[in-house]
Amino acid sequence: MYSTYRPHYPDTLFKLLSDLAPSHRLAVDIGTGNGQAALGLARYFERVIATDRSEAQLAHAAKHERIEYRLAAAEASGILSGSVDLVTAAQALHWFDASAFFAEAKRLLRREGVIAVWGYGDPVLDTGPLDRTLHEFNRGMLEQYWFPERDLLLQGYKTIPFPFAEIDVPAQELEMHWTLGELAGYLRTWSATARYVAENGVDPVTDLERALAPLWGEPTRRRPVRWPLHLRVGRDSGAVAVHERTHQTMG
Repeated sequence: MYSTYRPHYPDTLFKLLSDLAPSHRLAVDIGTGNGQAALGLARYFERVIATDRSEAQLAHAAKHERIEYRLAAAEASGILSGSVDLVTAAQALHWFDASAFFAEAKRLLRREGVIAVWGYGDPVLDTGPLDRTLHEFNRGMLEQYWFPERDLLLQGYKTIPFPFAEIDVPAQELEMHWTLGELAGYLRTWSATARYVAENGVDPVTDLERALAPLWGEPTRRRPVRWPLHLRVGRDSGAVAVHERTHQTMG
C-alpha cells in the first residue's frame, strides 16, 4: 500500500539534475526505499545504483534494467571513489547522520559531480475549507505522533550544514490528482497515523474522511493535491581532484 499511495516526483526534477551532472554514466540514490527516485534517474542515466539499509524495502523496490539495488548504509555505500556523476537522497536525509552521509558523497563524486537532497512537505488541498480540515488533522490530532526528525524536512533541510557549493535551482512541487479515497490511502501511509493507531487502537483517517466528504463533492472527483518540494543541490569543488586521482588509481 505504501508505494501505491505515494506522490510521484516530477520528471522536471530529474531532467534538471541530469542537465547539471557532468555526464550521465552513473547516478547513486542513497536511502532509496522503494526505488521511486531511482526510477526517475534511470530515464537519464546509463546506470543507477540504489542503496538502502532495509532488506524489506529493497525486496519491494521497482525493478529496472539500468538499476542495481544494494544493501548498504548511507555512510558506507561500498561504491568506487570518484566514480559517480550524481548522488541523491530523496525523502531520506532527515534519517541519516548528515555529516557522515555528506562525507560519503564527497568520496563518491567525480570531477564536477553533483549532489541533490530533497523531500516534500505537508500536502495542500485546493480550497480553504478542505485545506484547513486536513491541516487541523495533520498539525492537531497527529502532531505529537510525528517523529522529531521530520522537523528537519519541514524546515527545508536549511538547518543542516551543507558542505558543498550550493547551486540555485528553480522551485519544484509535487502534484497528484486524487479521489477522496486515494487521499485517505495516502494519509494511512504516514508514520504518525500508524503510531496513532498503535497507541489508540482507532484509525483516525476514518473520521477525517467523514469531515472532508461534504467539502469534497463526489467521492470519485479528482482534486489536485500539492506538496512543496524542498531541494538542495551542490557541487564539491574542494576534493574532486583527490577523488579523480583515486578513481584513476583504482580503475
